[in-house]
Amino acid sequence: MSSNESRLLRGAFVPTFVVGIIAIALSAILKGSSGLYGALLAQFVVIIFFIIHIAVSGMARNLDPITTMAMALFSYFAKLFALGLLLWAISKFTSRATINRTTFGITAVVLTIAWLWGEISSFMKLRLHLPLPDTKA
Repeated sequence: MSSNESRLLRGAFVPTFVVGIIAIALSAILKGSSGLYGALLAQFVVIIFFIIHIAVSGMARNLDPITTMAMALFSYFAKLFALGLLLWAISKFTSRATINRTTFGITAVVLTIAWLWGEISSFMKLRLHLPLPDTKA
């Protein structure tokens, strides 16, 4: 992992972790153990989902555009399939008394917003050197 990917990961992980701790505490206080488990599961899902995204983008950095697009699409569909499978398993094999679905959903959305905010703000701080086109006047 290059320094840019590690900066993006660190910049996104810190606000997500802080927001996650707050969400877990609030969920446990407001909804009890089912809220705690729902928020913990949301934290796990969001962090794994975005770490895979950064890892794939780091691996595809030096590849040609066609291979990069193929990797991005494969990663997207694999994550979508895994998330669907996880949500199906949760709804099929756990009761609402064990994992609060509302807490899971709200926490996942809030953590996603925190992750994207942290990643965007980290990206804006990177000093990327992009080649500019030659201007022949």
